[in-house]
Amino acid sequence: MNQSAPKPVKRDAAASKRRILKAALAEFAAHGHAGARIDTIAEKASVSKPMIYSYFGDKEELYKAALRESYVQIRQGERKLKLEDLSPEEAVRELVGFTLRHFVSKPWFVSMLNTENLLGGNAIRQIGDVAEIQSPLIDSIRQFLERGAAAGQIRDDVDPVELYITIASLCYFPVSNKHTLRAVFKVPIDEAWLDQRAAMISEMLTCYLRRPAQDP
Repeated sequence: MNQSAPKPVKRDAAASKRRILKAALAEFAAHGHAGARIDTIAEKASVSKPMIYSYFGDKEELYKAALRESYVQIRQGERKLKLEDLSPEEAVRELVGFTLRHFVSKPWFVSMLNTENLLGGNAIRQIGDVAEIQSPLIDSIRQFLERGAAAGQIRDDVDPVELYITIASLCYFPVSNKHTLRAVFKVPIDEAWLDQRAAMISEMLTCYLRRPAQDP
């Protein structure tokens, strides 16, 4: 009785790339650009080193792909907020809450930013579509700012890029510096503290956005 030969296992390239990027984000975030090892990434992704090189090229190209993926993921999460459909105050509170939660739940994002800035931003400048990745967020912020200003709800001189930089900065510091803040100021940096911080940041920014009272 003849038995048919086993069918070859079909390689799922997209799934393999996702696993590689996930493992690369963790490895680069934990050990930096110089300390990250392709062997470890291959093991964690359950792929071979030649497969990584086939998909991404060398270590530098894999690092750039992981850095790009870190931006793609946060922008994907922000799009789900549909900020353009919210009032300015609602949009700011939603964006602040999401940003702080993302930094906390995805610690590799903060680590990747730290690593890239230590490297002088060389890799991020080589990612050809980095501006396009950021543009949907800036467009959404611009829309709720323009709509709010037209309705007389907020001031009309707020730049969407500057507003986002302020939000990201206020959310970034307590997460990136949590260990020193705990040691120096004895703050817990726990969930309750972070919720309070998000509320404080939101209140500061919504107060800033409100149209200044006109002199009589």
